[in-house]
Amino acid sequence: MERIKQALEKAKAERATAGVAEHGEVAASGEASGPTLEADIQYSQTKVVELDARVLRKNNVIYGANDRAGLTAYKMLRTQVLQRMVAQNWNALAISSPSEGDGKTLTSINLAISLARELHHTVLLVDLDLRNPCVSKYFGFAPERGIDDYLVHGYPLESILVNPGIERLVVLPARQAIENSSELLASPAMGRLVQELKTRYPSRFVLFDVPPVLASDDALAFAPHIDALLLVLRDAKSTRQELDHALHILEHITVLGTVLNASSEKISTYY
Repeated sequence: MERIKQALEKAKAERATAGVAEHGEVAASGEASGPTLEADIQYSQTKVVELDARVLRKNNVIYGANDRAGLTAYKMLRTQVLQRMVAQNWNALAISSPSEGDGKTLTSINLAISLARELHHTVLLVDLDLRNPCVSKYFGFAPERGIDDYLVHGYPLESILVNPGIERLVVLPARQAIENSSELLASPAMGRLVQELKTRYPSRFVLFDVPPVLASDDALAFAPHIDALLLVLRDAKSTRQELDHALHILEHITVLGTVLNASSEKISTYY
């Protein structure tokens, strides 16, 4: 933990020296500028949506103190992810799973919320499961536009980003399914977008919810744009054969670790 604190303090000092406003992405995303990340953030262009606590509880989204066991589990996951990402100077993490129904999207959302509560940085959660986009559904809002509109129709990014009522967290949603998703994920436009998202602010973590590894070639097509990948398994569902097959496909990709979702012990396991 001491190494994490030192690295984060160093990054914070470098930002102050360079005069970088961590939330000054008004032209691109509407995040209002502020002197430190601990200050309240006002969103001037990014759309802010009000969340319904009942929907969040129904969808098992960690929000407030509605699930102390869940909060503890994701805090543990957050710390372990931070340790490895900061040690390598990484900020782009994809979350996937071997197959559908393993809980990768919920893990992506709850990890993003937990990371956003860590006061030293902001978090951008990108819905890149273009075959089955559902990040916004978990939060309980319907996006007017999505990353598909940016990639296909050229809509400006600032018209798409959403703050789901959680400080330091912005969501880049997807609005509808796309048939040629792997081609879009491997396109030059996607490469330019990811590079912009990764490099605009040094204290930003970018999480990408990507499709299951065994369901399509989407995760593999997007892999060159990420620093590492977190693999979500589901207790009593994911098999050793699925895990081995997924790891074989990802053999040239840095797998940060695995998360055991919906375990009988009611806590996700990271190793």
